[in-house]
Amino acid sequence: MAQIKTITSRVVPLLVDNIDTDQIIPARFLKATDKQGFGEKLFADWRYESDGSQKSDFPLNDVKYRGARILLAGDNFGCGSSREHAPWALTAFGFQAVISTSFADIFRSNAMKNGLLPVTLAPNDHRQLVKESTSADAVTVTIDLERQRVQFASGAVAEFPIDPFSKFCLLNGVDELEYLRNVEAAIGAYEAAHIRQHSTTEI
Repeated sequence: MAQIKTITSRVVPLLVDNIDTDQIIPARFLKATDKQGFGEKLFADWRYESDGSQKSDFPLNDVKYRGARILLAGDNFGCGSSREHAPWALTAFGFQAVISTSFADIFRSNAMKNGLLPVTLAPNDHRQLVKESTSADAVTVTIDLERQRVQFASGAVAEFPIDPFSKFCLLNGVDELEYLRNVEAAIGAYEAAHIRQHSTTEI
């Protein structure tokens, strides 16, 4: 999993509330057993016409946002089913972070386990970022995970919460399994000491 420390990128505004996982990656694409090709299917029903051509009015198809790594969404992002394919599709497309005022709990968990940072901003801060991102051709912001803050193009700064363990994993580019492997020696030493401390000798 790639490390995330700071992300400086243009912001893609997709200002829709309650974007569910079936909109992020439609169910018909879930038959794949690996993560390859999911970026092309991200928001497929919104991005493409019935003949497969791109919809010119959809933000992800706009050339001014090409290469952007931060998605700015409306409230309650990632609701619906628990499919892990949703963060797969977002990261495969190139996104490293999604900014919203709230996330569905399962989506948030899946995102951080797959190297995607969900940034929850207070409503006032979110409104300010929306205002900035829609009043110019393309704005650039910086997300600083270590300091848990977002710096807007205007220079304004907003803080965001994240639990310490997920923060550690993202900063170090490790998932839960890799974390456990890295502390395997310490776990083994603890278990051995525990057995010695609590064992009894039968006579």
